Amino acid sequence: MTVRTRIAPSPTGDPHVGTAYMALFNWAFARQQGGQFVLRIEDTDQARSTAESETAIYEALSWLGLTWDEGPDVGGPHGPYRQSERREIYAKYVAELLEAGHAFVCFCTKERLDALRAEQLAAKQTTRYDGHCLNLSPEDVQKRIAAGEEHVIRMVVPAEGNCVFHDRLRGEISMPWAQSDMQVLVKADGMPTYHLAVVVDDHLMGITHILRGEEWLNSVPKHVLLHQYFGWEMPELVHLPLLRNPDQSKLSKRKNPTSVTYYRDEGYLPEALLNYLGLMGWSMPDEREQFSKEDMVAAFDIDRISTGGPIFDQTKLAWLNGQYLRNLDVDEFAARVGAWMVNEAQLSRLIPLVQERVERLSDLVPLVDYLLGARKALEPEDFVHKTLVREDVVKVIHHTLAELDQLRSWQRDDLFALCQSLAGALDMKFRDFLFPLFVALSGRAVALPLFDSLVFLGADLSRARLRDALEALNVSGKERKRLDKAYADVARALAAARSD
Repeated sequence: MTVRTRIAPSPTGDPHVGTAYMALFNWAFARQQGGQFVLRIEDTDQARSTAESETAIYEALSWLGLTWDEGPDVGGPHGPYRQSERREIYAKYVAELLEAGHAFVCFCTKERLDALRAEQLAAKQTTRYDGHCLNLSPEDVQKRIAAGEEHVIRMVVPAEGNCVFHDRLRGEISMPWAQSDMQVLVKADGMPTYHLAVVVDDHLMGITHILRGEEWLNSVPKHVLLHQYFGWEMPELVHLPLLRNPDQSKLSKRKNPTSVTYYRDEGYLPEALLNYLGLMGWSMPDEREQFSKEDMVAAFDIDRISTGGPIFDQTKLAWLNGQYLRNLDVDEFAARVGAWMVNEAQLSRLIPLVQERVERLSDLVPLVDYLLGARKALEPEDFVHKTLVREDVVKVIHHTLAELDQLRSWQRDDLFALCQSLAGALDMKFRDFLFPLFVALSGRAVALPLFDSLVFLGADLSRARLRDALEALNVSGKERKRLDKAYADVARALAAARSD
């Protein structure tokens, strides 16, 4: 058997270090076994998927040195490798499920499903579909479809018994079928959901081993059932532990920078970041902390992966990156600095911000220092303002950060609109509202245009500086809870205004 693994990210944002972590382990196992590593793009969420995010995935994995044997950009014998281009393939298998009675058409409205969920929560029951449309007659179904009634397709799930499956790291696992929902397989827009597409794609692409995050464990019964319905053999399952923050919470952009591009732009070396990700839940047999990806492949043993939650510690990563930097010779160090600081792509983004503001080239440095390096450490005194009191400053930074956490498009116009609407909701003059954000991002009250700076710094670094500003202002846990509550009221008002 030829080992075939895959990584299947969604192009809905910046490439996540968790995706790189999963990619590394899939890549290392495939290479160690002399197999193939496949890159597949799971873009069934058409509202959030973008071509820019897909390109960023390619760039991030390539920067890390993780090459793939098949994928949307390199082709292969099992394409297409974008799920949005495989709708006809999924339709064929959905028709088989409907014909065999393993799936059914559901016409339940969002209002009915919301009411059902509320009732189940009130009764402290597992929230799941109640089978309302399960036994509709074929004639009724066709009549309602012909009338243009909106519908989805769901899978049939046993009401009783247990699903028993095996995970290579965790052994035998048993889950009651009663905990598995009658999953939607095809959405109202005709696009498949992840659960249908992943099973069909893994089978048709010959994937032999599925290495993915442990958050997918609860979905395994649905996937087992689909394999049984189709009469297919299940690939071997290996559910890796999730990366965690130092406080044991799931690694999240709300607490720490999570995009690969953040670490690239901050001056981390790709080999250092990859080395650090390799230490997440695994170690070399000789326990050394520094090793190349080739060293990892040579020594890789999938059964030595720990199921304990690995801590993604930025202090430890910075230390390891420092070790790599100090091991470079002078010429290589200079080349890395040049590639990071004055690369053509970086300069082309920076020049429009400064060209009209300088009289000498030496004027550049004080203008852009906070964009190309760490801005100065902040003190509470930096935020003193003639109009805003501390409570206002903290509220602006906290609420803006909360809004930015939910922003899908990191574009200048979208950032401007977000801040403008939030300033209105807080009944603040726009100029006053922007002051704390200028200080948080640049370390000074006057800097290059705020929204251009946000775009240049990127989402992760911008959010990190706002979080750091709250720390500098000594915002306590108790105060954060009050701010969260106040923001919830503001968010509702903003949502109502946007829907009008």
